[in-house]
Amino acid sequence: MSADRHRLPDTLPLFPLRGVIVLARARLPLNVFEPRYLNMTADALGNMRMIGMIQPRRHTSGPIGDDDELFDVGCAGRITAFSETDDGRFLITLMGVSRFRIGRELEMVRGYRRAAVDYDSFTDDLAADQNPILDRPGLVGAMRAYFSRMGIEARFDAFEAAADEALVTTLAMVCPFSPGEKQALLEAAFVPDRASMLVGLMEMALGEAGHQAGDARH
Repeated sequence: MSADRHRLPDTLPLFPLRGVIVLARARLPLNVFEPRYLNMTADALGNMRMIGMIQPRRHTSGPIGDDDELFDVGCAGRITAFSETDDGRFLITLMGVSRFRIGRELEMVRGYRRAAVDYDSFTDDLAADQNPILDRPGLVGAMRAYFSRMGIEARFDAFEAAADEALVTTLAMVCPFSPGEKQALLEAAFVPDRASMLVGLMEMALGEAGHQAGDARH
């Protein structure tokens, strides 16, 4: 077991957000304003600065309740930057560290949920993925077509200059996929698997958009 693994807490405060994931070595900016999550952030800042990002299983809109079932897998992130606004919000940046699996939920503290977690299934998150994407041109081509169809403005030169892992991670986090699709991307074992899944999701979205456009013309 690596020294990095020993620095990961066995208990995490949980920040459930629908449609939001973070992955290892990626940055996630967050605007924290709910009282329970302000408490969570303040407590995390005083204790290892670690927060567990996770999605609720219920995909309908509306507030996430304290008894809403959560997915089993989330990702721990470390607060690497924060500021407090004049109206009492926290603006924080999380750096993804490692995915985790919930063992059991613990008693809430100051209004926020907590869980005992383990990282044993995700030890590779602690080292940059060195496995190359098998079809990078295919991924870049799907990205360009998908962004164009979805009306997403982007600096393609920056995307295309990124290393394989950074490219795949960024796309998985920023593309407007459904919460279930985001969860599947989060749980993909390795970067090449996540890249293949991204291409499939983009092509499926393009096919659906084309089908809808065809129906509209008729």
